[in-house]
Amino acid sequence: MTNKILYVLGALAMVLLARDIYVIARLPGEVEQGAIFKIIFFHVPVAITAMTAAAVALVASILFLVTRNFRYDALAVSVTEVGLAFLAANLVTGSIWGRVIWGIWWTWDARLTSALVCWLLYASYLMLRKAIDEPTQRATFAAVWSIFSFIDVPIVIFSIKWWRTQHPQPVFWGGGSFPADWGRIFAWNMLAVVLVGVVMTMVRLRQEDAQRELDSLRRTAHAI
Repeated sequence: MTNKILYVLGALAMVLLARDIYVIARLPGEVEQGAIFKIIFFHVPVAITAMTAAAVALVASILFLVTRNFRYDALAVSVTEVGLAFLAANLVTGSIWGRVIWGIWWTWDARLTSALVCWLLYASYLMLRKAIDEPTQRATFAAVWSIFSFIDVPIVIFSIKWWRTQHPQPVFWGGGSFPADWGRIFAWNMLAVVLVGVVMTMVRLRQEDAQRELDSLRRTAHAI
């Protein structure tokens, strides 16, 4: 049953994503920014997906510390890896956008810097897990670090409200405007990107479960 759900969600995500790319490619360019503005249809959804993944990792890490159930640890590491990939995509697409509009690939303003710090924090989470062999200690230390790392997530989200930054205000909650038909296209692509994230997390979670079973068999074999 799980395999069927995974295949259905994967197929749906790919169909939606292909359809959305086709529709977005046919859209006219924005009046002031031209065709590069269409990168918003990917830049924002991958950012939202990354922040959502961080929130799921936070909840899973807290639940592990409370219950000591390794399923929550597996979910935390799985969704963190996926979220890290989406945050990297957000940084890359933002740099491409900035190069065209600002004339520079990067600037150390509050939004960009806090997003980079966020990526480094969650990358450190994965490095920490690699450095600890004992499963319980690894999961505990990683859960604490995941909770600590989430502190930067609200900073990333609200940095453009708290400080004056070169990054523009958000379109949907910063007083900007978005054509209604573009809003529908954005919503469909948001769904497609989230589905891709869900599928990737499910695949990674299965890999983590398989690795945990393999480690258990190895420990049993060594004990014998």
